[in-house]
Amino acid sequence: MGEDENNEIYVKRALSSQVIMELLDRYPNLKKIKVPSSLYPRTSKKYLDALSELGIEVEPVIKRGRPKKYGSNEAELVQKMINEGVSPKDISDELEIPLKTVYYLKGTKLKRGRKPKYSKETEEKIKKLRDEGLRAKDISEKLNIPLRTVYCLIKR
Repeated sequence: MGEDENNEIYVKRALSSQVIMELLDRYPNLKKIKVPSSLYPRTSKKYLDALSELGIEVEPVIKRGRPKKYGSNEAELVQKMINEGVSPKDISDELEIPLKTVYYLKGTKLKRGRKPKYSKETEEKIKKLRDEGLRAKDISEKLNIPLRTVYCLIKR
């Protein structure tokens, strides 16, 4: 429980008669009680009505917790740089933002990880050779690509 200068408090516990009495004793000038949105529906209507008669408002708090460190300005800047072709690592270095945060702020379907070793053209060539009836082993030898990789590219 914490007190605010405006006679408002935030209570993390369910409002029972005992909790309400403790609050009224501790804070005689209380005007507003804020509770987590998960607890508000579980508070008895009788308690809410009684507090209302005393001039005390009970308000559910939707979001509480640590404020965001980076706002929409940073997200827009990250997105703009990605659209210009700047790599996430370079963005991280330039803006002095952790790389993980750059991926969080990006807003596009940018994938993490290595770029594929074999191009789409190579993958299509392998599939075409497979459709022509060549065995995976023959494709592997012809294109000098490991057999296991040929199987993986065929399945894609």
